Amino acid sequence: MNGRTLATGALGGFKKARLTWLRLRGQTPESVAEQRVVSGTSWDEFCDTLKAAGAAIVFPGTPADPLTQAEGYRYLSRLTRAGLEAFVEYGDVRAPVLRRMVHETAKMGSDNPDNYYMNASIDGGLEYLITGTRGTVDYLGFGTQAGDYGQGGQMPTTGYVEATELEIGDDGRFELVVSAREHPGNWLPMTPETGLLIVRQTFADRTTEVPAELSIELLDGAQAPAPLTCTQVDAGLGKASLLVAGASMLFAKWAKEFAGHANELPMFDPDRSLKAGGDPNIVYYHSYWRLAPDEALVIDAQVPDCEGWNFQLDNHWLESLDYRYHRIHVNKHTAEYRADGSVRIVVAHTDPGVPNWIETTGHECGAMSFRWIKAASHPQPRTRVVPVADVPGLP
Repeated sequence: MNGRTLATGALGGFKKARLTWLRLRGQTPESVAEQRVVSGTSWDEFCDTLKAAGAAIVFPGTPADPLTQAEGYRYLSRLTRAGLEAFVEYGDVRAPVLRRMVHETAKMGSDNPDNYYMNASIDGGLEYLITGTRGTVDYLGFGTQAGDYGQGGQMPTTGYVEATELEIGDDGRFELVVSAREHPGNWLPMTPETGLLIVRQTFADRTTEVPAELSIELLDGAQAPAPLTCTQVDAGLGKASLLVAGASMLFAKWAKEFAGHANELPMFDPDRSLKAGGDPNIVYYHSYWRLAPDEALVIDAQVPDCEGWNFQLDNHWLESLDYRYHRIHVNKHTAEYRADGSVRIVVAHTDPGVPNWIETTGHECGAMSFRWIKAASHPQPRTRVVPVADVPGLP
């Protein structure tokens, strides 16, 4: 039995004991939630947890420059917005909504600029139907995960299927059943512990490709949301605040860890990636960059047979830099290759006049990520820091 199983068992035992204690006192979880909401306790605890989340901004090793600190507090506000939308506004598992929790102005965990993320709160004990059109986006994948972002801890994958594995009509339309019980045809597995659906759409070129149009409903048919309850508000506020505190502290720790091998790109532990909710088809290289005004980070990589790859630059908080207005990433389709098929990427504060320049957008340091997607092999990207003036003459 692994640690997560032990923890889940202990939590289940605690919940049963708590229910018994409440019944002996003539109370129920619902009546307790009503008391907490009516008294203002739920809101007070939500605000207290948000205040405590500020500890991530002064976590040891965090840069104290004004830009990093300003982005840090904006980051907390973005997480708050994302958490409230996910767990208070759209937390009803019987009336789920596929929506973008992570996007151009809400980022976390080295979000991929090539991805169009969608997610929905679901319940592993229910069954759902996804309907939609395939679109023309380069990659489309559906995953279910245990728990959710508002519970903290690990979120292992409980099921995964790609569009290439689905039966799709000539008109691009398809249906996909999401359930713990196996279904014939298009089926995305869950387990009783499943709490989250994630859809990843990966663009080769955002300017030309059309994302899939998708909706989700209970397999028995769509339902209008039931009247809001104190139980939903109490749980939603708790999960939203835990997302802010938990995600900010987790990635603050990751940033400090990555800074220990700055300007290198070691492979990220695949098991650790999966437990954090990473795509099982991707091998990640997470690290940190730090450059003086006259320095450049040169990354050389042999490109294997693969469905895709990309490199991106983040700020200290593992938020992708603003890809709407700056070239902060490059992928298999947008890169310029060398004569031998390899790729050279250059990170620098100013344009060195070579292909595949990645802008730092006024930052002195931050996180970075390299991904191989469904690759036959995983060549180690090579890195070196050189004077930016020397970049054009490098062999």
